[in-house]
Amino acid sequence: MAAVSPAHAATPATATPATRSAAAPTNRTAAAPVTRIDVDARAGLATVGDTALGVNHAIWDTTLGTPAVSGLLKDAGVNMVRYPGGSYADIYHWRDHTAPGGYVAPNTDFDTFMAAAERTGAEPMIIANYGTGRAEEAADWVEYANITKGYDATYWTIGNENYGNGHYGSAWEADEHADKSPKEYAKTVIAYAEAMKAVDPSIKVGAVLTMPGNWPDAIVGPGDTGSWNQEVLTRAGHVIDFVDVHWYPGGTTPAEALTKPAHIQDAVHLLNQQIDRYAGRDIAISMTETNVEVGRNTQPGALFLADVYSGLLAQGVFTVHWWNVHNGLGTVSTVAGQTDYGDYGLLSSGTCTADNSVCQPPLNTPFAPYHALDLMGDFARPGDRFVGTGSGDDLVSAHAVRRADGDLAVLLINKDPEAERTVSLNYHGFTPATGTPSVATFTNGADGITAARSGTAASQTLSPYSITLVTLDPARTEGVAPKAPGRPAATVTDRGATISWPASAGGVKYEVYRQNGGVGDLLGETTGTSLRVSNLEPGRRYTVNVLARDGAGRLSPPSPPLTFTTDTPDAASCTVAFRNTNDWGNGYVGSVDVTNSGTSAVSGWTLAFTWPTSWQSVNSGWNATWNQDGRTVRVTSDGSLAPGASTNVGFVGAYSGPNVPPAVFTLNGTVCTSK
Repeated sequence: MAAVSPAHAATPATATPATRSAAAPTNRTAAAPVTRIDVDARAGLATVGDTALGVNHAIWDTTLGTPAVSGLLKDAGVNMVRYPGGSYADIYHWRDHTAPGGYVAPNTDFDTFMAAAERTGAEPMIIANYGTGRAEEAADWVEYANITKGYDATYWTIGNENYGNGHYGSAWEADEHADKSPKEYAKTVIAYAEAMKAVDPSIKVGAVLTMPGNWPDAIVGPGDTGSWNQEVLTRAGHVIDFVDVHWYPGGTTPAEALTKPAHIQDAVHLLNQQIDRYAGRDIAISMTETNVEVGRNTQPGALFLADVYSGLLAQGVFTVHWWNVHNGLGTVSTVAGQTDYGDYGLLSSGTCTADNSVCQPPLNTPFAPYHALDLMGDFARPGDRFVGTGSGDDLVSAHAVRRADGDLAVLLINKDPEAERTVSLNYHGFTPATGTPSVATFTNGADGITAARSGTAASQTLSPYSITLVTLDPARTEGVAPKAPGRPAATVTDRGATISWPASAGGVKYEVYRQNGGVGDLLGETTGTSLRVSNLEPGRRYTVNVLARDGAGRLSPPSPPLTFTTDTPDAASCTVAFRNTNDWGNGYVGSVDVTNSGTSAVSGWTLAFTWPTSWQSVNSGWNATWNQDGRTVRVTSDGSLAPGASTNVGFVGAYSGPNVPPAVFTLNGTVCTSK
């Protein structure tokens, strides 16, 4: 995190703990139409790990090691804490607990941090100093932590936001290396990893990458052969265990900020694609900083936190961290009727403006995002498995997990600041028990979470700007369901796929479902261990699960998800090569080569494609006439293409989220081969 505002001027005060009160403000207005929510327990996503819920600590925070803070974090279910704090990590020297050029608060040394992590019950995520440190210093830290002190600290990241060292123009991150390129960073990561693992081979080492769709993703710097992610993964991918990204998606209004979680699935998909393409192996993903720019410590921040933590964890990110535990007073405003202090912290720093005209609540008073994190601790517990959901309203987000005991927990987020929502809950692959479900809710302006039994399994009413957790028992069934099948694999063509999986038990029938929001599609069933699926669309991404059903009709949990993309035709009468030739972070120059691969001349042609997302567009184009209608782009020309002939057209594109390239192009209605 850049431009940190240290909270070292905080005035000590008594901590105000989070509460689960008996009542909360309703603020209800006229009921809106019923919103349909679908929950598909057959659509298995990622399993929640032991380090899922994280937060950042910083060495300039005077409260870092205090029991009051550790207690609040433990109560919220935090199971990973990061140290020594954002950009400070690249100036911090652990041996003498100094950060030249920055402020270091008393009683924030490494041992104090580790004692606090132990009280919290959380794993540490430690940032080794890349900017002004050396591999030997990092290796000595590992030796002190795990050999001398026996802390068993597993996760170590090499640096923080090191792409912000000036190589791409902006410079906020300390970096004393003469060469500030990603090539040098990758080379140094290898040296760090080798030195650190020589001390303790059991540790996991992470490298800093950029989140797709966020600066400087896709930018190729001077002297580089690829983007930061491409260079680092290609050169150092063989030595790292995870990649570490940050995500501050922005938004000038609360409403805009709350649309950004819709970017998560595509962003994580693109990041996994980069890992596979450039490193050639499975590497885990951590998200160690995220926050909003508006409503940071009021309800927009709370809604954003619940939506983002859920979305990232469902896509397999193994830990998500809020920036920060404490941070300090920023620009004061009113958001949705509540005072917002512009504070990135989960807890109040207890500080005042310079003229004392505005003061924060007492030190450690929880802000709204803390209560959202507290609800996340109740919702996404280690061992729970995310399952598919779908919502019929853009202002209502839904997430769900299936617990090991069979319970289903559904998290509902109403992003409308004015109106409540009545939601109808529809279940697939799950039958709820009769009776009133357990419901926990955090509403706008509340001092804590309200817990009660209310509504039904089929219907809930959501207050404006609220987060609601509904926990449902399953209807009782006799006997034991089959075990989940193992991870499937697929071989694909342009119109089909053969999906195969390990056998899970004898005497069962396997069902293959395509994930489709909250209502999966049954692609087919078989008593064997493979299925040929036809009638798929070329160049389309699919995610499937396999389930086993026994003779009594009992359905197993879903297999791990498999995501694949179908090909385009091998021998079409046209071929298209799409390239991003110059990217600047929110726009780029696109080049499209169109080749007539058929045996007849084409006189006058229309090339068409559809943007994969709603945040991509064409600003201008050349060598043909460019038009965009919705997400569909048409490129028309009066020219002629002889058999074997090619032409090039180009455009300036814009994007405000993950820039997923179009996969399918048609020429006069014919699907082309894409290269």
